[in-house]
Amino acid sequence: IPTSNALLKRLAKDQRRGAYATENAAVLNDSDLRRFRVIVLNSVSGDFATTNQRAALRRWMEAGGGVVALHAAGDSSHKWDWWIDEVIGARFIGHPGEKDHIQAAAVRVLKPRHPVMAGVTLPWSPRDEWYSFDRAPAGADILAAIDEATYRPHPGQEMGALHPVIWTRAVAKGRMVYVALGHTPESYSDPNLTRIIANAMRWVARR
Repeated sequence: IPTSNALLKRLAKDQRRGAYATENAAVLNDSDLRRFRVIVLNSVSGDFATTNQRAALRRWMEAGGGVVALHAAGDSSHKWDWWIDEVIGARFIGHPGEKDHIQAAAVRVLKPRHPVMAGVTLPWSPRDEWYSFDRAPAGADILAAIDEATYRPHPGQEMGALHPVIWTRAVAKGRMVYVALGHTPESYSDPNLTRIIANAMRWVARR
């Protein structure tokens, strides 16, 4: 997280944005959220927000706020149905462990003309902790997937021909980009991942 926070600060500066980093979810209130166009949920995990904070984030997003959710943000708030069903669009079920925890896998770009994927170069086989979900996200625009033939999924967690790892969803007037990559510090020096995150920040802000 310190490595990715440093990258996010640099990307915000490159886009001439102010940036504020915190691990205190108290910022999720109507008054403070008015200051932001984009929220990057940087590998948040567990139940990261209270009932009132959840309601404020939902109001902000449905009114047009943009969220970029990175890696573990897809494995959080399992009891918050709106987050699972309306924002992420699928439920996390696991990832490889032990000797297979971090593996290289071939990423397939399904929508190369989407602004979030602009500038990504192929072939691309990053090393990461590869998440599996219970389904392809409903109502999503799936931008990239991994080829399960190029790594070893945990038995029983295979998703088959379509194993998405980057997708977008509309949430009322808001936009969300989920990027399942980003487990290791080294991920944030990968030019492709850096480019995708920067593109995602612009896209959810409608720039």
